Amino acid sequence: MAEAVRRLGLNHVVITSVNRDDLPDGGASQFVRCIEAIRAISPHTTIEVLIPDLCGNWDALETIIQAKPEVLNHNTETIPRLYRRVRPQGNYERSLELLKRVHESAPWIYTKSGLMVGMGETDPEVREVMQDLRSVNCDILTIGQYLQPSQKHLNVLNFITPAQFDAWREYGESLGFLQVVSSPLTRSSYHAEQVRELIKRYPR
Repeated sequence: MAEAVRRLGLNHVVITSVNRDDLPDGGASQFVRCIEAIRAISPHTTIEVLIPDLCGNWDALETIIQAKPEVLNHNTETIPRLYRRVRPQGNYERSLELLKRVHESAPWIYTKSGLMVGMGETDPEVREVMQDLRSVNCDILTIGQYLQPSQKHLNVLNFITPAQFDAWREYGESLGFLQVVSSPLTRSSYHAEQVRELIKRYPR
């Protein structure tokens, strides 16, 4: 992967993986190896990692922090009321705790989270999650429309209007997020290259 970064001349990369709950460190060491390999071959490339909650293994989280990615993304995914259905292995408070710990341990890292909407959440519930994320100093937020990937996944209950996405973006900006990307097609790494410009605009 690192060689591909050099060959393609990438300025910003996003490293992610499926959940690795089968590993003692939740896959943290794999993220670290990827970061180190990219740093060795392309030191000027900014790095964003999109990580799972590591099952609350905060020592594993610290190893990722020590590898010094510029951006650490952990998606909240949904509102607390829907967690049991949408993220049965997840824990809303644990996700907030992860983001909080990153900010406290390494305030120079930009923290990021994302929500998928259209599964029955209400406007006040989404706004409450946005408030919770700002309370742990989350810097960047993405909000996008949930689309059912297969018949085995949850149904789409409603399609959110562009006006509602705009309203959430404006509300998030009023809360103090450095960036809120909110639209039907937004995903975790949507316009990821803009993060590099964000880092330049708000240096730490």
